[in-house]
Amino acid sequence: MSKKKLQGIVVSDKMAKTVVVKVERVKEHPKYKRRYKVHKKFKAHDEKKEYKMGDVVIIEECAPISKDKHFKVIAKV
Repeated sequence: MSKKKLQGIVVSDKMAKTVVVKVERVKEHPKYKRRYKVHKKFKAHDEKKEYKMGDVVIIEECAPISKDKHFKVIAKV
C-alpha cells in the first residue's frame, strides 16, 4: 500500500525536530450539498529544523517516530 502524501501549512515550529502542519480539505454535506472546509493538524518530523511557520510543505506517512508523530516532511512547495 502506498504512503499518504498531504499538503499543508506549518503552524508551529517550536518543538525540537518537529513541526505541526495544518492540512485543509473540502467536504460536501451529504444532504444539502454545501461544500465546507475541514482541517486537521499533524505532527511531522523535521530533522534539520529547516521549515518555519507559514511554509507550505508536503508531508508523507512513515513508521511511528513517537506517540503521535507518524509523518515526515518531504519538501517545501
